[in-house]
Amino acid sequence: MVTEVRVPTLGESITEATVGSWMLSAGESVAADEILCELETDKVAIEVPSPVSGTLEEIVAYEGDTVGVDALLATIAEGAVAAPSKTAAPPASQPKPADVATVSAAKRDVEDAPSAKRMMAEHKVEPSAVAGTGRQGRRMKEDVQAALAAAEAAAAETSAAAKAAAEAAAAAQQAPPAKGAAGHEERVPMSRLRRTIARRLKDAQNTAAMLTTYNEVDMSRVMKLRATYKDAFMSKHGVKLGFMSFFVRACCTALIEVPEVNAELEGNDIVYRSFVNMGVAVGTPTGLVVPVLRNANQMSFADIERRIGELGRRAREGKMTMADMQGGTFSISNGGVYGSLMSSPILNPPQSGILGMHKIQQRPVAVNGEVVIRPMMYLALSYDHRIVDGQGAVTFLVRVKNSIEDPGRLLLDI
Repeated sequence: MVTEVRVPTLGESITEATVGSWMLSAGESVAADEILCELETDKVAIEVPSPVSGTLEEIVAYEGDTVGVDALLATIAEGAVAAPSKTAAPPASQPKPADVATVSAAKRDVEDAPSAKRMMAEHKVEPSAVAGTGRQGRRMKEDVQAALAAAEAAAAETSAAAKAAAEAAAAAQQAPPAKGAAGHEERVPMSRLRRTIARRLKDAQNTAAMLTTYNEVDMSRVMKLRATYKDAFMSKHGVKLGFMSFFVRACCTALIEVPEVNAELEGNDIVYRSFVNMGVAVGTPTGLVVPVLRNANQMSFADIERRIGELGRRAREGKMTMADMQGGTFSISNGGVYGSLMSSPILNPPQSGILGMHKIQQRPVAVNGEVVIRPMMYLALSYDHRIVDGQGAVTFLVRVKNSIEDPGRLLLDI
């Protein structure tokens, strides 16, 4: 019985995907639920498992092919066992004909055939180069013809080898430089995810009236608080206490106070929300994805850290689902993990705001009239000026700054 493997439902508004890598080849055995291939969509990579056990009979859609929902990917012969590939045995080498002894004319009294003599003279062939097959080693006309044919074949082979060597040398000169060498170029088609990222970011620039405002935050108190309680936090909750949970909580508090930053423009209407679905940008080998913490304003520090760790791990393993990526109302991007000192993040449409975090760096700052060294971080808020005015954007960023510099505010909700 043959079972068809088809493209599964890809998610809301997604109608096609690109076939990624196949894990098996046609003819190999496959177990039920074993992963056959990956499909790349606009947002996530989807693994396609085998519905039955058997033999992968035929692959219909190959790597790089674009396929729609319910398109045929492969067929599986149920219960069959992959037979070992049968390769034809190489033909047995033909035994070389026994060399015909060349009898020196000086040591024998046998006369060569007149036709052989004449042909050797015409073609300037040395008698020693012709093996005689006649009686007592007499050279016949056929022997000379065979010697001439062998000489022509050898000359042709030498010419072909020289030509191949010349072509190889020419190809080597025209071949692109090796990887790492000067002038090396490599052309690789963009993945579907990378094309989608490029399109959405450009759409954000073309559509939104995007503006960025900056501030800086003293990380001293948060770092001290984290150092004091990180072991106890890990012991009780089973997850590390990071800086991201502080910023998520600070943003949630600020978004409730400045709701336009958490709003969305739909036509001529502004949609305000009383909840926060926080998108946290995560870098993966295939590109940037933004999984969502739903109802982040109701989550504890431990819940935030646990959920961020889980989503980050699934993103890097390519196991994100569509539900993990949808419904965000605001985003945070931490370029500081890569060493970025300052940047202007691009909006994740249709959201109206995104906070950019950056590296923590020791810098001299003025505190109570004295210059001191403090661990400082630049913050950047990019926002859609069609919805958010400058006053609201600055108020939001200052609210985040105050919460981080005095984390007791986050605990007391003040």
